[in-house]
Amino acid sequence: MDRQAQIELLLDHYENPRNRGRLENPDAHVSWGNPGCGDVITLYLKVSDDGQITDIAFEGEGCTVSQASASILTEKLKGQPLSYAENLTVDDVMSWVGREVMLSRPRCALLALSTLKLALRDLPKKPS
Repeated sequence: MDRQAQIELLLDHYENPRNRGRLENPDAHVSWGNPGCGDVITLYLKVSDDGQITDIAFEGEGCTVSQASASILTEKLKGQPLSYAENLTVDDVMSWVGREVMLSRPRCALLALSTLKLALRDLPKKPS
């Protein structure tokens, strides 16, 4: 994806966020932020008994990069198995938001991923 396409994608997700809002009765929810710049994300997860992410949403405030990255992340995860979410890496986020964004605003771009990793740890263990 070229630089202009990356900018347009981020602006679209910032201005028209996907999965923004609170989920009632989530299986996990976590708030996390970057104290230095004021970006905050609250992530909500609902997971089926067979380990599929049935719903995911976020609330937050902050810069275009942090909020757009949260929107992109939720869009990528809805309907995926937990194992997909557990194995996401910085490189995955870089492929979604673009290398230049990652290099210039890494903490903002990775806030949603960091919040997701905390939420995954917060999920209750289901009996086997």
